[in-house]
Amino acid sequence: MSVADVESTPPPTYAGTVLPPFDSEQGVPLPELTAERLLTSWSFDPFPAVSLLAIAAFYLYGVWVLRRRGDHWPASRTFSFVVLGVGGGAVGTQSALATYDTELLSAHMVQHMVLSMVVPVFLALGAPVTLALRTLSRTPRSWLLAVLHSRLAAVLSFPAVAFVLFVVSPWALYFTGWYDATLRSTYLHEVLHLHFVVVGSLFFWPLLGIDPVPGRVAYPFRLLTVFLTLPFHAFLGVTVMSMTNLIAGDWYTSLGRDWTTPMADQELAGAILWGSGDVVGLVIFGVLFAQWARHSQREAEREDRRLDMEEARARQSARER
Repeated sequence: MSVADVESTPPPTYAGTVLPPFDSEQGVPLPELTAERLLTSWSFDPFPAVSLLAIAAFYLYGVWVLRRRGDHWPASRTFSFVVLGVGGGAVGTQSALATYDTELLSAHMVQHMVLSMVVPVFLALGAPVTLALRTLSRTPRSWLLAVLHSRLAAVLSFPAVAFVLFVVSPWALYFTGWYDATLRSTYLHEVLHLHFVVVGSLFFWPLLGIDPVPGRVAYPFRLLTVFLTLPFHAFLGVTVMSMTNLIAGDWYTSLGRDWTTPMADQELAGAILWGSGDVVGLVIFGVLFAQWARHSQREAEREDRRLDMEEARARQSARER
């Protein structure tokens, strides 16, 4: 094939999306991801950036409304939602993780864990639904209540359904053409990030049980549900590590990196999925156990007060007789 033939060959397409021309300036691979670049190689993705700013602004406005009328709202909830939840979303979509998420499967895997397990947990601990119910006017509050009491919300937040979505989604993502398609389409790439947060929220919010959302179960079942996710993440991570074929191999081999091989990066990605899934799962397990202990203590104190009141009434009745 002559040079003229190469230059006249149209760029390949995938589902209507033109693939990046890796032999051109746009296709030059990114430099090696060092510790310095991990801290400095931030990018700007306007859709998630604007969305995250709007979410944080609405939450802070609700806190301001509460405090203006003299109501208390724990600062720990605000910190959890705005700094850790929304801030974690910014790290996942604007930091070097986002810069390298189509260059390295390992960077994408860290991003996956942040958006699907870390961000939903801290958003849930911020109790945004409770805040909205306490600050919204009558009509928006009735709309929110209608959504919370809808059949769709009941089905999606049902523990078995949320568990299946949370566990099966990664398998479907990495062992079908879905992940490869998200690398080649900006729209699907954004949808994938949203999918991680939504599925994680459906799974974790009823388990943490702070907001009045459907799907909440007793604490022993919450602990059991989290415990059951651990082997699935571990098995998926080990599977990715031990694979002999590449996930989205055509994409990664076309990047032309000379500082790591696609297979080495995939093995690292599997190790990240395995290790981080277990660590985050055990931390959440600990949080639920602490919540259960506090809940049991409050129940015991409530029962003690009830018994004291009954005893006081009995003594009062005895004196009156």
